[in-house]
Amino acid sequence: MGLGPAELLVVLAIVLVVFGADRLPKVARSLGAAAREFRAGQAEGAAPDEDRPPTAA
Repeated sequence: MGLGPAELLVVLAIVLVVFGADRLPKVARSLGAAAREFRAGQAEGAAPDEDRPPTAA
């Protein structure tokens, strides 16, 4: 179940109507910043902690 070109155009048109052409770059920038923060948080959580001893599984 993927999105084809026609579906993507419909989604883009709806986003343009909802947010407006002038606010769209700001929304895209904030989404990009949120995605970077999320990835950084995931990488930080996946890194082993040196303070805690390893637990037996």
